[in-house]
Amino acid sequence: MKKKWFLALAMFVCCLVHGVSDESKALTVWAFTDEIQTMIDNYYRRDFPEAKFDYSLTPVDSFPNKLDDVLANGRGAPDVFALEDYFVRRYVEQGDEYLLDLTDVYNEVKDKLVKYPVKVGTYNGKVYALSWEVCPGAMFYRRSLAKKYLGTDDPEEVQKYFSDWNKFLKTAFLLNKESGGRCVAVSSITDLFKAYLGSRKTPWVVDGKLNIDPAIIDYMKMCKVMNDKGLNGRQGMWSEGWFEGMKDKFRDEYGNRVEVFSYFLPTWGLHYVLKPNSPATSGDWAMIQGPVSWRWGGTWLAAYKNTKNPERAKAFIKYICTDDKFLEAWVKDTGYLISNNNVVNKIKDNYSEPYLGGQNHYKLFTDYANKVDGSLSQSTDEAIESIFIEAVFAYMDNVKTLDLALDDFKYQVNEKLGL
Repeated sequence: MKKKWFLALAMFVCCLVHGVSDESKALTVWAFTDEIQTMIDNYYRRDFPEAKFDYSLTPVDSFPNKLDDVLANGRGAPDVFALEDYFVRRYVEQGDEYLLDLTDVYNEVKDKLVKYPVKVGTYNGKVYALSWEVCPGAMFYRRSLAKKYLGTDDPEEVQKYFSDWNKFLKTAFLLNKESGGRCVAVSSITDLFKAYLGSRKTPWVVDGKLNIDPAIIDYMKMCKVMNDKGLNGRQGMWSEGWFEGMKDKFRDEYGNRVEVFSYFLPTWGLHYVLKPNSPATSGDWAMIQGPVSWRWGGTWLAAYKNTKNPERAKAFIKYICTDDKFLEAWVKDTGYLISNNNVVNKIKDNYSEPYLGGQNHYKLFTDYANKVDGSLSQSTDEAIESIFIEAVFAYMDNVKTLDLALDDFKYQVNEKLGL
């Protein structure tokens, strides 16, 4: 009797100290998108009908502050939470301080996953966040303009005109010449920024110091030439004029019609930017990789280090981010590009996108995703890049010389970030 009493007491104390996984309790999930709620309601519950969730939705702009508060004080933290592309590294680089190590989950499924999202979620050799999706970028161009000025709209042939940055610039001049100055390569030089970030060999910070990769200098020079020579539409990204170019309705400040040849956008740009804003041009678009592989966007899942349900949290993340059956159904229902190559290789040959003239965008995006380098992402990227863009425009608009713009950029980064 004494022995049973002692064992019961020991188990009670253990639960108080370490917590206990209680399958009857809801798994708390925080996110800034209802996408994960849909995954739970329409898919996860079909496979695990007894599973309970406490789902909290917060606007993405407010999400990091809300998450920071509970992670810092250790009270009220969710079991699992979403992390957006622009702040995922902020948390991943805090590693064991706040996040549950998911390396064991990754090791079980690593052979089927696209590598770049895993690299984004990895720090000091440990995986802290996984993603079910990939967001490689592409160059979307107007078929009619390609036929008119390049003599072909065949993606394989058009890619040859834009296969590196030197050829891109050469072709931008060709479009300008053949159109009598009416056709610009892109609407905004900012379109090229994410792609140039993908051109880098090294990240922004190396050994605790600001590092300026040669591709960054090349981007500044490209912007200057394109602006001086009228090779871009001089529009701000997301501006009214930028969208007008998609619709073939853009006019310059003098009222002259301007043709925009291409837009650099990621996977979601096709469905959420081009299609809804330019339905009338459906069928007159195609896509190619362009000069380089690059990415933009995405959502990761991570778990709180001190969750009382670590195994349930891991199982949920593993299901959402890697499960073959679920992700195949998700792709067929949504058309989203996923990070599971087993599923992608099974279905990628069966797509035809009418908006792109019947092109199989899914297969192409899959190829692009597997070429993306995810090792360059760092927690300081957003802060550094916001300062850098100011330097680009100062140089492009002849406010500063290249050297002065770079010197001021370095000074501001040091003042604000200590790098």
